[in-house]
Amino acid sequence: MHTIQAKSILSPKNGMNLYRGCTHGCIYCDARSTCYQMEHAFEDIAVKENAPELLEVALRRKRNKCMIGTGAMSDPYLHAEKKLQLTRRCLELIDEYGFGLAIQTKSDLILRDLDLLKRINQKTKCVVQMTLTTYDENLCKILEPNVCTTKRRTEVLNILRDEGIPTICWMTPILPFINDTEENICGILKYCIEAKVYGIMQFGIGVTLRDGDRQYFYRKLDQYFPRMKERYIHTYGNAYELPVPKQAQLLQILREECRKHHIIYDADTLFQYMAEFENKQAGEQLTLF
Repeated sequence: MHTIQAKSILSPKNGMNLYRGCTHGCIYCDARSTCYQMEHAFEDIAVKENAPELLEVALRRKRNKCMIGTGAMSDPYLHAEKKLQLTRRCLELIDEYGFGLAIQTKSDLILRDLDLLKRINQKTKCVVQMTLTTYDENLCKILEPNVCTTKRRTEVLNILRDEGIPTICWMTPILPFINDTEENICGILKYCIEAKVYGIMQFGIGVTLRDGDRQYFYRKLDQYFPRMKERYIHTYGNAYELPVPKQAQLLQILREECRKHHIIYDADTLFQYMAEFENKQAGEQLTLF
């Protein structure tokens, strides 16, 4: 871990990443891809220590309130966050200045900041996105080894449900020949239905692989799934998009269950929902992305 001084913190679409790199160890992580031009080891986390100061300046300058997003490229609840509390300090500012929040994580550490999530959601909208890929707990520990398992993440979703905080499940990626089973999809759907998630984010059922990500993923396949790498290469070559063989069947199951339980599954609709700022006190809703 090392600290850096960031030049800016909010993207043009009001997204932010407080850390760069990750220690969760997910074997499929796209953020390892060389296209992102990371100049340090992926597990050597770059901490943007001046992020709160930059965020406060940016929020003060905004003429209109909007949703602030975080977690798209680096989980805001890495192991370092427990001590550094960089995410918490930024959430305090989002709450103080009356902005909305769309936050994505795989960690139950988010419950530490439940007080802030509730306060933000009382005034505007706080949307928590939780990644769920693997119903089998033992398999989950292989695919996502250094973060809490799916069962614990669903416990977090249930707590957020009880607090009235809207949630979205990212059911992605689903790995061909590994967790691309009807049992796995139905197990995750069962958790989502119980948690009354607002939506399930998916982009077809499969995984994407790019340079950097692909090499790491294949090393892990050799380690945990002998001869699986060769099966991937034979089936997909060097393709970027790797749809699972039973994609149509699994998507049908997902869509039918979502319609039955009034869960949104269209990605564009979900992104629009997360981009819409709501002033609950004034009863106003604005699209500001």
